Amino acid sequence: MYDMDTRRHALALLADGRSLNSVSKQTGISRATVRSWLLRVEPLPRLNQATPCTGPTDPAAYSYLLGLYLGDGCISPHPRGGHHLRIACADAWPGLIEQCRAAILAVRPSDKVYVLQKQGCVAVTSYGRHWTCMFPQHGPGKKHERRIVLEGWQQEIVDAHPWAFVRGLIHSDGCRITNWTVRNGKRYEYPRYFFTNRSADITGLLTRTLDRLGVEWKQANAANVSIARKDSVALMDTHVGPKH
Repeated sequence: MYDMDTRRHALALLADGRSLNSVSKQTGISRATVRSWLLRVEPLPRLNQATPCTGPTDPAAYSYLLGLYLGDGCISPHPRGGHHLRIACADAWPGLIEQCRAAILAVRPSDKVYVLQKQGCVAVTSYGRHWTCMFPQHGPGKKHERRIVLEGWQQEIVDAHPWAFVRGLIHSDGCRITNWTVRNGKRYEYPRYFFTNRSADITGLLTRTLDRLGVEWKQANAANVSIARKDSVALMDTHVGPKH
């Protein structure tokens, strides 16, 4: 039998993209055992919190951070207790890195934030004892392979700060691009927003929020949402804007 910390450590390695073979070799645990933990239907119990979680200090910043987390975030256990929150941000967007860092500090002012450089990106990272209750969507495996549903208190925050939530999702898994077409021999250019995520649940959270905001969208394919109508793009430009 393996204790809960050992199981959490192995599942965190898988969540970071490691293969079953790699995790098995590193931990000395058989592939079959690690796979059985990954396929568990019921969630693993959370660590006991040292103090009650008081919720996010800044709800608007939390709504933005929630969008970033659902797109490019993960939570992994620390060997001595507590958890690391990590948000992956591309090196090409220094403004996004700073906005992510500021949002974490606004949500949990008592938790330090630091940036870990990786190949082509950075991981904006914060250690604390409350990240699993701040983001109850945390769990073993990839987000698109499990159910993602907001808790009631999270939905209330998103309803109060919908643009911050949309901005976080677009800044993580979205982009603003310029498309072009030729009509009657003349080239026309027009801006468009795209959002790409393999989780139907996360995509649904975005599109339902866009519906409430009056933003028209189309499902380009199973993993892509497109926003191309002029008035909707103008709304997105006002409240979201391109990454920088």
